[in-house]
Formats: sequence, C-alpha cells, structure tokens
Amino acid sequence: MSELNLDKSYDPKKVEEKWYRVWEEKGYFEPTYDDNKPKFSLVIPPPNVTGVLHIGHALNNTIQDVLARYKRMDGYDVLWVPGTDHAGIATQNVVEREIAKEGLTRQSLGREKFIERVWSWKERCGNIIIEQLKKIGASCSWSYQRFTMDEGLSKAVREVFVKLWEEGLIYRGDYIINWCPRCGTALADLEVEMKETQGKLWYLKYPLEDGSGFVVVATTRPETMLGDTAVAVNPEDERYKSLIGKFLVLPLLGRKIPIIADKAVDPEFGTGAVKVTPAHDFADFDMAKRHNLPLVKVIGEDGFMTEEAGPYKGLERYEARKKVLEDLKAQGFLEKEEDYKLVLGHCYRCDTVIEPLVSKQWFVSTKPLAQPAMAAVEYGFIKFIPENWTNLYFDWMKNIRDWCISRQIWWGHRIPVWYCKDCNETIVSKEDIVEECPNCGSKNVFQDEDVLDTWFSSALWPFSTMGWPEKTQTLTTFYPTSVLVTSFDIIFFWVARMIMMGIHFMGQIPFHKVYIHALVRDEKGQKMSKSRGNVIDPLLMVDKYGADALRFTLIALAAQGRDIKLSEARIEGFKHFINKIWNASRFVLMNLEGYSFEGEKEDYNLPLWHRWILSELQRTVKKVREKLEEFEFDQAAMEVYHFFWGKFCDWFLEVAKVYLKKEDTKRQTQRVLIKVLTNCLKLLHPFIPFVTEEIWAHLTKRESEHIIKSRYPEFNEGLIDELAEDAVKFLQELTVGIRNIKAEYGLTAKTDLEVIYRCDKDQYLKLLSQEKEVIEFLAKVKNIKGVKVYDKSRGEVSYILSEGEVLMNLGDLIDSDKEIQRLTKEKEKLESKLKQIERKLSNKEFLEKAPKEVVEKERQTYEEIINRVKIVTQYIYDLKGI
Repeated sequence: MSELNLDKSYDPKKVEEKWYRVWEEKGYFEPTYDDNKPKFSLVIPPPNVTGVLHIGHALNNTIQDVLARYKRMDGYDVLWVPGTDHAGIATQNVVEREIAKEGLTRQSLGREKFIERVWSWKERCGNIIIEQLKKIGASCSWSYQRFTMDEGLSKAVREVFVKLWEEGLIYRGDYIINWCPRCGTALADLEVEMKETQGKLWYLKYPLEDGSGFVVVATTRPETMLGDTAVAVNPEDERYKSLIGKFLVLPLLGRKIPIIADKAVDPEFGTGAVKVTPAHDFADFDMAKRHNLPLVKVIGEDGFMTEEAGPYKGLERYEARKKVLEDLKAQGFLEKEEDYKLVLGHCYRCDTVIEPLVSKQWFVSTKPLAQPAMAAVEYGFIKFIPENWTNLYFDWMKNIRDWCISRQIWWGHRIPVWYCKDCNETIVSKEDIVEECPNCGSKNVFQDEDVLDTWFSSALWPFSTMGWPEKTQTLTTFYPTSVLVTSFDIIFFWVARMIMMGIHFMGQIPFHKVYIHALVRDEKGQKMSKSRGNVIDPLLMVDKYGADALRFTLIALAAQGRDIKLSEARIEGFKHFINKIWNASRFVLMNLEGYSFEGEKEDYNLPLWHRWILSELQRTVKKVREKLEEFEFDQAAMEVYHFFWGKFCDWFLEVAKVYLKKEDTKRQTQRVLIKVLTNCLKLLHPFIPFVTEEIWAHLTKRESEHIIKSRYPEFNEGLIDELAEDAVKFLQELTVGIRNIKAEYGLTAKTDLEVIYRCDKDQYLKLLSQEKEVIEFLAKVKNIKGVKVYDKSRGEVSYILSEGEVLMNLGDLIDSDKEIQRLTKEKEKLESKLKQIERKLSNKEFLEKAPKEVVEKERQTYEEIINRVKIVTQYIYDLKGI
C-alpha cells in the first residue's frame, strides 16, 4: 500500500458528492424489513417547501443523521422519513409575488388557475431544501419522501377531519383568533411574531350613568373602545368595590355598559379599571364568556371599521384611532396620555400588525385529546430530553385552547365540507368532490372556501407518511417511531399535536423520545438574523470547509440545554481536526509496507504502549456508545476527538515510529495501527461520514465494501488493561516534565541534554529502564538516567512529578541570574493577577449576576495560575540552588 493512494491534503470537494451518490445508488439509506434486525425509525420535521437550508436545519438534520448512521452500523433496520410541508401562507405569498410581476393577482386568475400556478412553482422550486440536505450528508430514506399535500397525505387529512367531526370534536363557531388584515386569514399563535414597540397609554374617562362621576380606564388601543361591552375591576380592589354592578355610558356612542368584577384584572395596570372589548382581545373574550357579555365587532377582516363603529364606519383602523382620540379630547373624555412600551403581534410573513377579532372558524375541541397526550408523558411512555422541557409541555397542555384549524387562503387542504343552498344541509365527506346533497338530492351544493391550518396535516406526519389510513407494512414495522428531533419552539404547535393525533387515531404514541436540541446563536450569544448581519449560511460553510467540518462543529457544541455559540472560526478549527484525521491515516497507510493480513491472529504479547492504546480505545468505544444512547451528542463527539488527537496522534503515532524501525515489533505495531485507525473511522463515521468513507476506501482489507455498512465498534472489556494505563500515565507525565523544562528555557530538540529522573520507588525506575528508548525519542533528549539519590547543585532545574522529579543540569546553556530575574518578574505578575481574580470570586454580586460560564472560567484561570506559580517558584529555587 503506497502513500500515493491518499492525497497529501484532504479536499472535500473531490469526495462529498462522489460518496453521497454511491450511498444513494447502493440503497444504503433504505430499510430492509429484515425480521432479524431491531427497528429504528424517525421522521424529519418537514421543512417548508419554500425554505432553504439554514443553520437550524443543519443542526437538526445532522443530529438525526448521526442517530440514523449509528443505528444502521449497530445492526438496526432504519427508516428515516423525509419530506416537506406545503406551508400554506408562506407558499401562497411567494407565488402571489411571482404572479404580481406579470401584473396578475390570485383573484384575477381565480382559485383553480392560481392553485395550478402554485403546483407549477412547487415542481420547479419546492425541492431545493431536499437537495441541500443531501449536501450535508443527510442519509434519509429518500424513496419514502412525502409532501403534506401529496395524494396519500391528503386522503389521511380528510379521514381525520371526518372522524373528528363524527365524534363531535370538530365544530364551527365564532371565536377570537389572530387575524392578518393584509393576508386576509387567521393565523396560528406560532405564526405571530411578538415585537416590543414604543406606543402610548391613553387614559379615558367613562361617565357613570347616574351622573355621580367618572371611571378612568387606560388603553393602548383607543379605537377598540367603540366595541366595549363592560368595564372590569378586580373584586378585591377597595377603590371600586362600591361601583361593581353600576353602569357607565360609553363615550362617543352613548351605549350603556356595566361595571363587572373579575379576578383576571391586574389592579396595578393603569388605574386598575380596564375596558372590556370581547371581539378584539383574547383575555376580554374569555372574560365575556364568564360574564355573558355581548360581542361587538368594530374592526373588520380588512382592517377597516365596521357598521358597529357608528360614525367611524369605513375608516382604516389607525385612521379611526386618530379620529377617536380627537373626538374624545374635544368632548372632555381624554384625561391624559403617556409613553408606554407594549408588545404587538405581527404576521410572520408580511409583518402587518395582527388584529385579534372574533370570526366564524373551524375548531378542534382539544381538551378530550389533551388528556391522554398528557398521560403518555406523565407515565413515561414518551420521554423529553432534556427532561426540563416536560414542564413546558404540561404548562401548555393544561391551559390548552380549542384549535382554530381554518385559514382564509387558497393553498392548502381545502376543508372537506359542503353546504346545500336548498336545504342548508352541512355535508362532511371523505370524497374529493360532493355533487349532490344526501339530504334533499339537490345539485346546488358548494364547498367551504377555507383551507386547513398547515399544522393540521403535519400533526399526522408520523403515521400518515407511513401510509395510514391503509394498514401498510411500513406502518406495522416502524410505527411508533423511536425518536423525534426538534426545537423547543414547536413543542406545542407540532409535538403536542402529533402526540394527540397519534394516540387518538393509532391507539399508540407516535414516538418514544423527543430530543429538543439547542438554538444556534452567533459567537456572542445573539440570535442570528439578516438585519444584524450575523447569519452563518451552512451551505457557504460546506463550500469553504466541507460538510464534515460543519457537522462536527455543530455536534461538538450541541450540549443538552445550552444554546450553541457558533462562529466561522470554530468551523475552521474543527476543519483542522478533519485534516488531522487525514494526515494520521496517511501516516498509517504509509507505514503498512510489507504488512500482510493473511494468517492474522490475536497477539496478546504486545508492548506496553500497544496494550495502552488498545485499552484506551475500548474505554472510548464504551463512552461514545453510552453518550449516543443518552443523546449527549457533544460528549460522544468529543470523546472520539480527544482520543484520536490527544492519545492516538499525539502519543501512539509518535511511539510507533520507534517500534516500526524494529523488525521484532514492526508487524505488531502495524497491526495495532490499522486496528485503532479502522475503529476510529467507524466511531467517527456517524459524525463525519465523507472523510471516513474516503479513507476507508484506501484500506486493503475491510470488513465491508463501504464504512457505512460496517458494524459500529463493540466494547471489549477483555482489552482493558489498567496496569498499562497506569504505567503509560507515568511515562507521559515524565515526558511532559522534560518537555516543559526545555520549553521554559527555550532549548531546542537538537540541544544535547542529559536528564536525571530521581525516585525512591523501584517500580518506576524499572519502568523507565524498560521504556528508556521511547522516552528519549518522545522527549528529544540524549540520555536519561534513573536514580534513587541525587544531590542537586546550583543551576540545576527540576520538575516535580507525582512520583519523583525530573532534573536537568543546564550548565552553560542558560544565564542563571537572568533566568531568575525573568522568572521573578513572571511570578510577581501572576500573583498580581491572582489577587484580581480573588477579589472577583469573593464578590457576591459578581457570583450572582455573572453568567455561570464566566464564573467557571475565572475559577479555572485561578487554578491554572496557582499551578504556574508553583512551577515558577520551583524553578527559581532550583536556579538559586536552594
């Protein structure tokens, strides 16, 4: 085997596309339905069909890919279902902007033609993100790819709607919802972006009906006072107890409204008395139901004032605000105004301020569905990782509202409901088209104009993608899925709904575990956004550093419960690790000349360092497996990282250079080198699939043609050698001690040095004698002697070890007096720095207010400086001959 087989440097561009194509063509990502294999399945959180890969997608799918590749290598039959979401509002907006360039609107095209244009756009552009997922190595089962509006999923949606209707869990009624006047549709809470805004708080005087005075209310939306049907106070508020039950006259309109008592009123807000506008405020709507108040809708779906607004009818809502304020002031009802910061909801697509308003919509009654969904988590059938997300899940579920599932757009699953114009029958059907009323036989029927909320179809994702309502082999084999990997912000909007629907329609949970991954922020911990200019494009990083470097960076930083602080420098840093793997592999391959795998047998009579590296490898295998099973991906990745770089490369590859020169140990060393390398490649493959597959291809003997098909390393307790580990630990400490003295005084590797190791224990002197050649090579010294007794003289420096000490007589190699001055100055600086840190760590305010990682870093620095002071002090004593 020649080094020419492996290029001098690693170029991801030559490797990644090549190997991904091979994996796909060989069908390695597809499940086998082998009854003898345990099953592992997961479904991709379907990205919007309008989307392009962002760094959050890269993290989410890298984690899933690590799991899928690990489980395949570990002998599991794996199904990883990919797909995209039709993203109703987002996709409709994209296509509307596209046709606007032609001078068209969806209204001018008509519904049927517009939907045709959306499907055309989807065929042209809707697969972009899928191809981008392949760029980062996502090993999805691509033949199972689904789209939330493909034929099978559409059938599942109709089936679910009809069954819920028949069970009385779907109904149509007037309810308060988020409404976007610009998009002309209801919005889910998740589709509303909350933004802090500088506004005003206006204090309005409402006269008592009996003429005895006023009640002053504070509001940030004076135009909605036209829809007030009460004023509310807290029943415990002494200021208003005597007024409860009396009536006020609504300014401008003269309508009589009651003063009611409700515990939801915050006595600290404004004056403690609040206006109640049930048709335009969520809290007020709930209050109205408790007190049986009428609903007066004064703002319409178009954002203009309605008939109920009286003289303000036809005004745009913000124009109406100006006019209302002018009139209140003119009539003496405006007491004062003041600056006030408030949080306003904006449409996530067009940024219009949303309008809470009462509208006739379709709803799912969620409380009956929520109870078993909560029980599934409470009794441990579904486990959240990290566990603290369970509390958030329960908080949401206990306060669950009925789910508004209708949207006033055209792109989406049209609600499968028809109405008969002749007999007013409501027809709910699983069929694509209903042409005749089953009640009266009339052909005069029409379908509901609304479509279903996008989340309705994605709530069915774990089972609809596997062929439900048909009883498919896939569903029987792979449902429930093993794990769901997602982010915290959709625990309620997607995760909870999948649990509810899965239990209700399958009679089983949809997944056993929910892994909630971190958010990816910039290096300062700020949220990434285009406006801040701090977005890291994963595809640019792949192009610049390779997919493996990006993947390993994301995984290595993905600690449970902690957001990722990502920078390009970190990705570049882990690119060095990829290069290290390449160079180390190249070294091994270069040194296999003359090695034959034929007649290979287990060799138990190995040198110390060989037994050590094999023992450490087994400990690494054990830890990596444990961490992967515990979803501690960062720790799993870093276990391999530290073993490969810190033990295999920094130590064993150097030691191997000594043993490769000897005929009696050359074959043993080659065998151990290849054994450790192949196991490391397999351990690393789920994290960095491309470079490991490329190196694997250059091995002359492989257990499988491709590493993706090899077995993940199994822990072999028989190879654990604690005696070898303890011995090597001592030898490493000895080597580091010698290196530190040389580094301290600027002595090069070429400087001829004699070293004394003093120790009164025979076992360490014997060990040094046995490993003398290796230590001299590692420490780059001419000669090292072990002694029990040694008298130090001036100018001789030492380095204290856990057992004994290293001594070097530097003689004329250094100027002792100058070195004493240098070290004394360093010691003074270190002690000054120590005092600064001590003041910080004794400051209670710093300990309480500073981030935990900052405090921990100060403590680590403190310990490092203390250790350095000890070493410097010892050097000074040595040079002085003390």
